[in-house]
Amino acid sequence: MKISVTSIMVDDQQKALDFYTHILGFVKKQDFPVGEFRWISVVSPEGGETELSLEPNVNPAGKTFQEAIFEQGIPFTAFEVDDLDAEYERLKALGVAFTTEPTAAGPVSIAVFADTCGNLIQIYQHQSTE
Repeated sequence: MKISVTSIMVDDQQKALDFYTHILGFVKKQDFPVGEFRWISVVSPEGGETELSLEPNVNPAGKTFQEAIFEQGIPFTAFEVDDLDAEYERLKALGVAFTTEPTAAGPVSIAVFADTCGNLIQIYQHQSTE
């Protein structure tokens, strides 16, 4: 068993696709109509098989959950980066709004930003053990 697709709820699929590709640097993998919405997924340009599906958040229960964890400052998901400080500076220069600047947190350093689509996203880097 393996994870091939995971999803994140977004309030606007096109805005999410633009943010996740143009700002974060992911690559569009799937984009086709499914009823009144679209099946959109992105992948890392660095490889791997896991797709991130940008799901329209039209379910009232899902919307309540998304809003609640956002208000509590809890990231919806996390992405690993090789150089947290460089990625923080790159994203900040692109206008990304961070709620947490790079911070040591045990074996990792983290930073948290808003994805413009209703979610907080954590980026993290493993601490060097050398």
